[in-house]
Amino acid sequence: MAICNPKNERIKRKYFEYQKEAHQKSQSTIDNIRKSITRYEKHTNYKDLKTFNKDKAIDFKKYLSLSKAKGKNEALSKSTLLSTTRNLKDFFKWLAYQPGYKSKINLLHIDYLNLSEKETRIAKAQKFKEYPTLEQIEKVILNMPVNTEIEKRDRALIAFTLLSGMRDRAIASLRLKHIDIERKLVKQDPREVKTKFSKAINTFFFPVGDPFEQIFKEWIDYLYKEKLYNNNDPVFPRTKLSLDKNQMFTAYELEPICWNSANQIRKIFKEAFEQAGLTYFTPHTFRNTLVNLGERICQTPEQFKAWSQNLGHEQVLTTFNSYGYITPDKQGEIIKNINSKKKEDNSMEELNKKFDLLLQKGAV
Repeated sequence: MAICNPKNERIKRKYFEYQKEAHQKSQSTIDNIRKSITRYEKHTNYKDLKTFNKDKAIDFKKYLSLSKAKGKNEALSKSTLLSTTRNLKDFFKWLAYQPGYKSKINLLHIDYLNLSEKETRIAKAQKFKEYPTLEQIEKVILNMPVNTEIEKRDRALIAFTLLSGMRDRAIASLRLKHIDIERKLVKQDPREVKTKFSKAINTFFFPVGDPFEQIFKEWIDYLYKEKLYNNNDPVFPRTKLSLDKNQMFTAYELEPICWNSANQIRKIFKEAFEQAGLTYFTPHTFRNTLVNLGERICQTPEQFKAWSQNLGHEQVLTTFNSYGYITPDKQGEIIKNINSKKKEDNSMEELNKKFDLLLQKGAV
């Protein structure tokens, strides 16, 4: 069985360059596109891409619907089917205009990659994402030991994630010069901090409680005064491994180097939640926690706009659509309160009418 097709590889390389340079797609997005095209190639045993037609499109959709998720004995999710077919459609539309492919690929045949309306609705259906409560996060932090500098870093990391709502990749690349403790401000400079879409974001500490701020401030003091770090050193330095007497690698101390990825951050979160006897929540779910908090305490549109902007969202709708899902229990509570509010408003209306009558009669 073939493992690649040189012709395909050459044209794919041009397409990935086009996505990167013309559309400014991130490497992770390009990797997802690559994965979608590879699925199709594997199914066709790496046949020349110019052989694409409606029959191959229909056959591939059937194959995709029967495929299993990696490492699981279950079918691929509808959202995976949708993203895969969309990536392929975009690719073949581009390919249809390339020299050597124009006369081979029929643009109308690309539409045969469309999923059914039902599958598309299922794929786009919003799913409720579980997230931790402030009380759960507090329990996790209180349960964490702080005997070593590694343990202190881990506790400060979780406290800071709640304070800032920053994405884990951005936190991994954060340096001390990006922190303004006096103003309670984090300056996410995209030239150095790995922000989403390389956006410049000014994030002020969310009002989640003084204990979380105190933990983080003490950590910053420790880095400057005890570790003698400078402004270019990381806020959360990686763990230095060394050989013990048994020639086994063990965590020794911290070294002033940023993590290369967010993998270690997620590992720290997983261990902390499990040690507290709680279900593991990823760092990203803390953003949901903060949105839920903002919905409860923000009193004006301006306040929620600032809250949304603090999360790095240019549009408030992004905050609502991506993180503002209402749980069924909360939904029911709101509906009941609407009815109560209506009765309350009606009572006030009746009271006002009676008050007006009394005024007219001169009784008041």
